[in-house]
Amino acid sequence: MGLNALVYGTYEKRLARTLKRTGVAPRHIGVILDGNRRWARLTGSSTSHGHQKGADKITEVLGWSQDAGVEVVTLWMLSTDNLARDPEELAPLLEIIATTVERLADDGRWRLQHVGDVSLLPADTARRLTAAVERSAGAPGLHVNVAVGYGGRHEIAEAVRSFLRDGVDQGHSLEEVAESFSVEHIAEHLYTKGQPDPDLVIRTSGEQRLGGFLLWQSAHSEFYFCEAYWPDFRHIDFLRALRDYSQRERRLGR
Repeated sequence: MGLNALVYGTYEKRLARTLKRTGVAPRHIGVILDGNRRWARLTGSSTSHGHQKGADKITEVLGWSQDAGVEVVTLWMLSTDNLARDPEELAPLLEIIATTVERLADDGRWRLQHVGDVSLLPADTARRLTAAVERSAGAPGLHVNVAVGYGGRHEIAEAVRSFLRDGVDQGHSLEEVAESFSVEHIAEHLYTKGQPDPDLVIRTSGEQRLGGFLLWQSAHSEFYFCEAYWPDFRHIDFLRALRDYSQRERRLGR
């Protein structure tokens, strides 16, 4: 073992012990898996290889999350904007995503939920995601939201439409439905209804913005921006995010 690896391992273990002593862990972590394409360019790889390396990282991160006591992880794998990419890049990316979600379901540890607008996805991708979610329904471990075809603005618009449709279906006029509308009604019609809002949102690749991720749910979230591209995201980076979270004073809007 080289000196760098030894120092890294010692620091990693010390950091893990410190976090275990604090006993402070987020219930729900949102992760923006950013930097696959830039990692590919940096390493001289194809874009598809970059996406595949990013997909290969997911099981590791879910294992780290479960070990840390996290209950829910939301993975932003494909945005609504991404669906407008060049078909030559989008088609292999959708195949990688569908295969990855199927493997997560077949692993048996994670209980999956699709978060996003399935109607925006190609029929075969939608079918494979739906089947994978159904297969994982009885899994005992983490609840894992796979955000595919997801956009925060799109989600909020869909929540409002769903609320209005429900009210009209119950025999109320549109004016009556609008008059009764409140912020609580948004939460009741989001993709993540019934789940705790994310306590911590992690974004890799050095970008310091949400880009539309969980816009409503992240109102009181803590944010951690990591310089590493997603395929290079290490356990120590994850532990640092948790340490940063544990040291913050959460006011939750108060």
